[in-house]
Amino acid sequence: MTVSVAELNALSDDRATELLTECCGASAWVAAMVARRPFGSRDAVLWGADDAYASLTPSDWLEAFAHHPRIGERTSALAQGERGSAWSVGEQAGIDRARDDVRDELATTNREYEQRFGHIYIVCATGKTASEMLSLALARLRNEPEAELRVAADEQRKIMNLRLEKLIDYTEKK
Repeated sequence: MTVSVAELNALSDDRATELLTECCGASAWVAAMVARRPFGSRDAVLWGADDAYASLTPSDWLEAFAHHPRIGERTSALAQGERGSAWSVGEQAGIDRARDDVRDELATTNREYEQRFGHIYIVCATGKTASEMLSLALARLRNEPEAELRVAADEQRKIMNLRLEKLIDYTEKK
């Protein structure tokens, strides 16, 4: 289900908050997006999303990460709505076709990542195989914590943008 820009603009604050939280779980980002309404176009929504995301702090990023399940899992630390859960399953579809040894190594790497950095391994998984996600995680384990937090935040931004593109009716370009 998509919504038009006009529908997004007309939603109650509570309903807009619910929908936008499915795209990014940072409450500061959601509040900024709700406050920016009305949007004049789909492009304005996407631009506004990136602009609002640029103002987030590391604690906001961590809040957003907590709305995602670990790679290879279905539940997140903070509850996702039905749409966010369905998007997560689709985004992680590469895991479903993985060999058991790759899944096991990814689960082990998830735990190592969390111990090293204090937050889940987040990657824009859309279109990636489990082996690709594992390779990326192993490479990112070599990052310094501050640098890795920024990498993870950029991955969250990519996920947010993909989800907004799914949410907002694409026939409304201008």
